[in-house]
Amino acid sequence: MSKDIYVVAEQRDAVIQKVSFELISEAKRLSMVTGEKVYAILAGAKGVAEDLGDFYRAGADGVIYVEDELLKEYTTEPYTKVVSEILLAKDPNIVLFGATSIGRDLAPRVAARIHTGLTADCTKLEILDWSPNQETEPEKLLYMTRPAFGGNIMATILCKEKRPQMATVRPGVMKREDIIAECGATPEGTKEEFKSTLKKEDMNVVIREVVKCKVQKTDIIEAKALISGGRGIGSPEAFSMLKELAELLEADISSSRANVDAGWIDRDRQVGQTGKTVRPSLYMACGISGAIQHVAGMEDSDYVIAINKNETAAIFDVADLGIVGDLKIIIPKLIEGLKRYKELNRC
Repeated sequence: MSKDIYVVAEQRDAVIQKVSFELISEAKRLSMVTGEKVYAILAGAKGVAEDLGDFYRAGADGVIYVEDELLKEYTTEPYTKVVSEILLAKDPNIVLFGATSIGRDLAPRVAARIHTGLTADCTKLEILDWSPNQETEPEKLLYMTRPAFGGNIMATILCKEKRPQMATVRPGVMKREDIIAECGATPEGTKEEFKSTLKKEDMNVVIREVVKCKVQKTDIIEAKALISGGRGIGSPEAFSMLKELAELLEADISSSRANVDAGWIDRDRQVGQTGKTVRPSLYMACGISGAIQHVAGMEDSDYVIAINKNETAAIFDVADLGIVGDLKIIIPKLIEGLKRYKELNRC
């Protein structure tokens, strides 16, 4: 019988990615309902499994690892083979992947190998009772919710027959810290090495060289403060005003989907159901109406300031401070005030 919840951890250059710990904590929360244990799968080169304390602190009951030089850099076929072998051997009830470039490549291939379904880009996971009729004893299933039709609706998907139930989850959607406190996780757990049947012939791609791009941009998921522009800013040139304010506040720039679709700003700056989920200390929404698709991506921010000409805009429902007025007047005055404040503090 399928049991336990598995998280496929992601590492790059032997550094475990944050989404892995977010998913372990979410798996721990789900396990409190199912009564199952949580295990992480970790694959990489020799030495990748030396320090596993963060896995246990995030809520893992154990780590199953594979060390092989063929797994030093991510390549599709070797990783698919290794993860599929582990899942077939362990027969888990639920498997979670990060919805990253690696997770989106790996998860569907693993699902095909082990003959199960996959729900991609989930933003919410729940364990609830399900029964086809009143006469049948209900069973606990994973309810996997994701945006559909461009984020206009939220679809909840069940995998009623096949096991494991599999999902990819967007980075930043799940919280790690709250789950640790709730579960009282301790940095202890089991450690098991899995011997795979990986051979050199499985490397159907030869990596000649790894070239890393130097990216100057920060990831808005990591930002402590965000100045976000919506359709109401009126033009792409208005982002220069927001950037000036962001520099004074040591913040980053983000946007609603409308400006991304218009080509005014890069897609990696988009906040919302079809963008990224953020939790900064400060989120300033400038000219953003507050559609549910956008709010879903920023409502957990510590402090929200909204500027909008429409006093009935939905964004004010989630704002801690709302300013009704023309942002093209308000923001320059705010910039001027911040500059004056900084000048006085230098004296």
